[in-house]
Amino acid sequence: MYTTWFKGQWSDGNTPLIGAMDHGVWLASTVFDGARSIHRMAPDLRAHCQRTFDSAERVGLGVPLTVDDMVELCIQGIRRFPEDADLYIRPLVFGTEGLLVPTSSDFALTLFDAPLPPFAGFSAMLSSRRRPSPLAATTDAKASALYPNVARALREAKSAGFDNAVILDPDGHVAEFATANLFFVAADGTVVTPAANGTFLAGITRARVIDLLAEDGVAVRQRTVDPVELESAREIFNTGNYGKVMPCTRYGTHEMPIGPVATRARELYLKFAERCRV
Repeated sequence: MYTTWFKGQWSDGNTPLIGAMDHGVWLASTVFDGARSIHRMAPDLRAHCQRTFDSAERVGLGVPLTVDDMVELCIQGIRRFPEDADLYIRPLVFGTEGLLVPTSSDFALTLFDAPLPPFAGFSAMLSSRRRPSPLAATTDAKASALYPNVARALREAKSAGFDNAVILDPDGHVAEFATANLFFVAADGTVVTPAANGTFLAGITRARVIDLLAEDGVAVRQRTVDPVELESAREIFNTGNYGKVMPCTRYGTHEMPIGPVATRARELYLKFAERCRV
């Protein structure tokens, strides 16, 4: 089921939004965000709404409502579904008028059924693709224009028999998975995640998991990561809005069990989510 708020009203189904001449269609001035509702738990909902505004500002778009308005609309949308629903919440801002530089924009909010994936292992390979430099792309925004490169990395991985891809930054260091931020447990037991360097979006779930692990006595080092380090990792896992915390059990030819750090991170996150009911 899909439900969308657009121009002051809710409608079900795949609601038409844009015209052939809208700036967001032909000149890619579109940003979005992704939040979650899991059985009426909506962790970090305000942070995701705020990031929508931040992303829009960074690509030169205005948002025709406030953060408070957006949060309230999200809650309204969540309550249109059964209490046991798992939902993806997608605010969207897109340019409407303008030639090259957008001069006006519009907003839509869509919620749809998206069951939380089971805590099961996925496989990944090192992609030949790279994340762009912040001097060359809007890497500080959740911009739709960045996602064709994500799709190319995923197509490459899937054609080679893997579920996901590890993408490097322009300097050849690990940035993230194609679809989520990356963590690993090094051979010496240290928990590591690539330091935010402007080439990838350091996610809201990533920050939350770092904080939750720290409160639980597990320090996460944020530093430059060479790809060879993943070949001897004890654990590799990701964090992201869609799956929250998911374990990688095969990286290239390197196989790993679902480990205790990923398991604990998932437990801590879901416990935190219990405090975020709407």
